[in-house]
Amino acid sequence: MYKVITPTTPEELDKYYDLRWRVLREPFQRPKGSEQDEYDQVGQHRMVINQAGDAVAVGRVHFNSAEEAQIRFMAVAPEYRGEGHGVAIIYALELAARNDGAKHVVINSRDNTIGFYKKCGYQVAEEADTVNNPMAEHQLRKSFSEQNRIIYRPEWCAELQQTWQNDIPISDAMGIRIHQYTGRMFETRATLSRNINVHGTMFAGSIYSLGTLTCWGLLHLQLLERELDGAVVLGDGNIHYHKPVTQEPRAIARLSDVTGDFSALKEGKNARLTMKSQILDDDRPVAEFTGRFVVLAKREH
Repeated sequence: MYKVITPTTPEELDKYYDLRWRVLREPFQRPKGSEQDEYDQVGQHRMVINQAGDAVAVGRVHFNSAEEAQIRFMAVAPEYRGEGHGVAIIYALELAARNDGAKHVVINSRDNTIGFYKKCGYQVAEEADTVNNPMAEHQLRKSFSEQNRIIYRPEWCAELQQTWQNDIPISDAMGIRIHQYTGRMFETRATLSRNINVHGTMFAGSIYSLGTLTCWGLLHLQLLERELDGAVVLGDGNIHYHKPVTQEPRAIARLSDVTGDFSALKEGKNARLTMKSQILDDDRPVAEFTGRFVVLAKREH
């Protein structure tokens, strides 16, 4: 179990700065203390910790001007890379910057990390001369907008939202919108007033539809991540209702809850996967949908 915190205690700050040094300074034979600078006193810091309280990932954001924020000192412990913790830090830092009035954010990146930031919606603003200086850093920039509040693959999510509106009319009627995607978690939300039953709570069929579409959306995005072709269809599904939905409906699907894999698609065969989505009444879990999905392989004509 991981969570994002703001390090404040001496023990937390020691772990925070130690990870910074180990990842960003020690490999270059830089001394302890070189991982800190004058902006640490005015910046905002975030850290992902595991269940034992150990630092997994860290990052900082500070302001260069009233409108420009800069993210620096991004670091993920080597043993935890590839698990989405860098995305979690970017999300937390961007949220802090937005809340403090930033209009855009910049990040300096070397060649080996530039692909990651592009997936998070950043664009190259200034290219570095990496031919003459392989360690030179490019500057990337993201101007905040409604679309790119989605932290990971915002352009894919915009296309998926448009597909829903065009091809799945019930999604528009229910007011279903993609709220967040991190590469491992996919969250949707719906408009309660469009889904009210005679009791003044969310219609059970709407809850089922929200849970189904959330799972479908995560599978669709994962096909894109894996560069695979296939059509996602629901083979069977069931839902357990625990409590009524009386506030803003939310649904969350996580990649960790998917069983099965996509490998059959590479052989031209259908893939079968089972996954879950959790439906929440604001922050309170109230229902759980389980779906058995088939990804139909693209057939050669």
